[in-house]
Amino acid sequence: MDDAQIIELYWSRDSRAITETETKYGAYCLTVARNILSTPEDAEECVNSTWLQAWNTMPPQRPGRLRLFLARITRNLSFNRYNELHAAKRGCGELSLVLDELAECADGKADVAGEYEARELGACIRQFVSALPEREAGIFIRRYFFTEPIADIARRFQMSANNVAVTLSRTRNKLKDHLRKEGYTID
Repeated sequence: MDDAQIIELYWSRDSRAITETETKYGAYCLTVARNILSTPEDAEECVNSTWLQAWNTMPPQRPGRLRLFLARITRNLSFNRYNELHAAKRGCGELSLVLDELAECADGKADVAGEYEARELGACIRQFVSALPEREAGIFIRRYFFTEPIADIARRFQMSANNVAVTLSRTRNKLKDHLRKEGYTID
């Protein structure tokens, strides 16, 4: 079943929408959740919550790209679950590494004043990523949106892990410069 048909099932409130979504995107969403969470049970719980949130979100939303829509839901739920599990102390795992890598781009002054500023920052980062060469953007997105391990990215792009790490380091430096120019970091 194609995405448009699945979305129509959601809009007509047909429960087959969840079954079709799980069949087509279950493994994909589980991979997204597992890249963030350390236990398979937590990842599966987030994926199941993804189906519920998709059900509650459509309608009124009609996603243009169902796969990315579901990935965003899964990713957000997984981050929320991760934060719940590590509220007192950061654990080890891929998400901690990713957050540490990106921390060097921010000024560390925390608490960006409100949701509007966060959206503006997100738009600034999207603009930055869209201006990158395709391969560099793909590596950056795989690492910082999907939280894929460097070894997996290296296999996907047929590069050495060291080359991926160097590419990410250079891209983070470019991002830091871009954010500084846009007024998001303080020297």
